[in-house]
Amino acid sequence: MNPLVYHFVSGHSFFTGVALLILAAAVSVRPKPAMRLPTFAFLAGATSVALSSTPIPYWFYLTAGVVTCTWLVLRNKKPWGTRSAYTMIAVWLLAAALEAPHHISPTIRPAMERRLTVIGDSVTAGVGGDEKSERWPAILAKQHGLAVQDISHMGETVASALKRAQDHKIESPVVLLEIGGNDVLGATTVAEFEHGLNRLLAHVTEHNRQVIMFELPLPPFFHEYGRVQRTAARKHGVRLVPKRVFLSVIAGGDSTLDTIHLSQRGHELMASTVWKIVDAAFEPGHRDK
Repeated sequence: MNPLVYHFVSGHSFFTGVALLILAAAVSVRPKPAMRLPTFAFLAGATSVALSSTPIPYWFYLTAGVVTCTWLVLRNKKPWGTRSAYTMIAVWLLAAALEAPHHISPTIRPAMERRLTVIGDSVTAGVGGDEKSERWPAILAKQHGLAVQDISHMGETVASALKRAQDHKIESPVVLLEIGGNDVLGATTVAEFEHGLNRLLAHVTEHNRQVIMFELPLPPFFHEYGRVQRTAARKHGVRLVPKRVFLSVIAGGDSTLDTIHLSQRGHELMASTVWKIVDAAFEPGHRDK
């Protein structure tokens, strides 16, 4: 994967953009600022934030936008320019602080049984046809002695995943979701995605199960899908795995068949990645060496 694409889709560009916006404001208060540097830093920073598809709250984007526009208008007028610059720095530092927790991998508690249910799309299920890779749920089960219930399916969306989950008896104390990519890239509207995801999460979180979900790497300007996912996860007590984690699996040149679907190497890497997320549930006090 192109490093620049990874930078944007992983959400890292949000922090780059924040840093550039802060730089623009900081340079503007110097006694003799380089005239072009604040403008360049502002344009690059605003672009990086916009393309990152980071779903921070609407009210905060509005507040940050007003503060930033105020700085643009007043930056050459003392002392208001200096005051607006410091306000802008404070606001964007707060933005980074609000977003940072979403880039930390979740912690989970020990489970009573070594059972895991996986719900996913073709990234997990494979693409069928002549593709004979051993899937990562099977690798995970074999390497760590887990009973893995794999109900992933090629082409799955949140709506079809719900129907499939309802047709299977889920007894695992831990459920892992790798779902939503087909909704984002397909014809599912934001409203349909929200409705389907909330129904799916309501179903799988029954009986006090621990549910973990991979956050979706999003193309530019697809903020709404990320906002829906974060809101639904918070509502149903689901732990979100930062999107950079999943993206790191498919970013390697030999990890995918077509930039999305996993090769054998990709399935092995995914199994290792998932184990790092769930090992605390299944190996309390004596993790695999």
